Amino acid sequence: MKAIFRPSPNSFKNTFCVFRELAIILIQNLPIQFESKSGSTYYYTESGMYRLSNHWGRLANSKWRLEPMEPETLSKIKLGFATWDSFYPDNDDEKLYYLEVDYVKNVVNYQHKNSSKYDNKAILRTTFETSKRIKQIRNILNLNSWAKYIDHEDIDDLRRIIINELIYTNKLLDEIKRAL
Repeated sequence: MKAIFRPSPNSFKNTFCVFRELAIILIQNLPIQFESKSGSTYYYTESGMYRLSNHWGRLANSKWRLEPMEPETLSKIKLGFATWDSFYPDNDDEKLYYLEVDYVKNVVNYQHKNSSKYDNKAILRTTFETSKRIKQIRNILNLNSWAKYIDHEDIDDLRRIIINELIYTNKLLDEIKRAL
């Protein structure tokens, strides 16, 4: 009988990871290898970890996000999978995060600098700085009131200009707006 793969007890402390949502049927024949106090169940494989849970985001001392399936499932309980090499170190002091925007879905997310997707163009920020910029970008994406004093014909174009400045420079939002 093949031994069950188990990560070390502190493998996930202070980590950032993006899980991909998958169909729950994939864990049908896998044994539960850990169950948290909050009811999340974990299934370890040689290539990575499945996590079945009804909550994602900040978890104790880690940041684990779930990228939903298309089309999104209605169930609150979701299965995510992440390969072992997609767990990156996390702390509040280092500049570890950059921002990316999906204009089709109208969503901003943060990613880790160790991600293979990082192109070294977006400014890296600390957790606090990243949170502040995310809030600003969400307001730019979802509200219109900020634009009433800026002379511009296309608000979507204006949004992209401001958001790109927020992602690729260290300029403050007020500074960006004044320049427009």
